Amino acid sequence: MRHIAFLRNVNQGQRGNPSTADIVGAFADAGSAGARTFQSNGTVVFESSEPDAVVADAVAALAVRSGVEREAFWMPITEVAAIVGTHSGAPDAERRELTLHAGGTIDLDDAAVLAVAAGRRCEIVDAGAGWIVSVNERDRESNATPVAERLTGGPATSRGMPTLVRLLDRFDR
Repeated sequence: MRHIAFLRNVNQGQRGNPSTADIVGAFADAGSAGARTFQSNGTVVFESSEPDAVVADAVAALAVRSGVEREAFWMPITEVAAIVGTHSGAPDAERRELTLHAGGTIDLDDAAVLAVAAGRRCEIVDAGAGWIVSVNERDRESNATPVAERLTGGPATSRGMPTLVRLLDRFDR
């Protein structure tokens, strides 16, 4: 089964960040030799029947290979495709982003959730176990990661809807 891993705070090739070779090698070390990166933001497409183990092992291998420790989240490509299918046609799709986190399901109707999101100039419009979709008030802003981290008390990482559309066009068609 094909999955997408989202490494947190990665800018491949920049100083202090892992290289593409480090990331691909870490996934190979973890048993997913055919893993491929997408763009330079730590997005990795991989195949596995045990994605939890592959991602955990890849993160550990990446730390050994590059000296860089990063958190990572993953989701089946079919689930990403369903979320993108729901949101990519919206008039404000360019300002939407998918955020993965480890904090369960965020309640979209909770007043505290609404306040935290509004304070960061975004609105959470959809949520599921370990993910949210938000809409930023302004073009070229990305506010969902700090919102999810504040709400869950743990790390999170986001990818914009246009990025996900391009990823699916390349790997899921």
